[in-house]
Amino acid sequence: MANPVVHFEVSAKDAAAQREFYTSVFGWDTTVHEGSNYTMLDTGARDGGIDGGLGQNEHGQSFVTVYIQVDDLQAYLDKAASYGATPIMPPMDIPGGEGSGSIALFADPEGNVIGLYKFA
Repeated sequence: MANPVVHFEVSAKDAAAQREFYTSVFGWDTTVHEGSNYTMLDTGARDGGIDGGLGQNEHGQSFVTVYIQVDDLQAYLDKAASYGATPIMPPMDIPGGEGSGSIALFADPEGNVIGLYKFA
């Protein structure tokens, strides 16, 4: 199985300002999830492009996380750990919606946070 990058997230200190930035600069459509500071970014992905999300970071940090499609979250967390990664978040189901599935996170040996994504 190939393991393509299937999603990205931009974590922001000010999610509303970042949402305005990305819609103004790139013309992306957005869908704000009610009751949260999370916004789906519709990049118009076609022919191999990907869509993403934008969220408010509760710790006041800005960073980007890419999500790699895998068929077994725990197996890839374990494999990454065997090469020096640090698991950050165990497998967790994402509720409903198109593209829903499960995710997990780890930090690579240099501290970059990488997401794993398993489609439902």
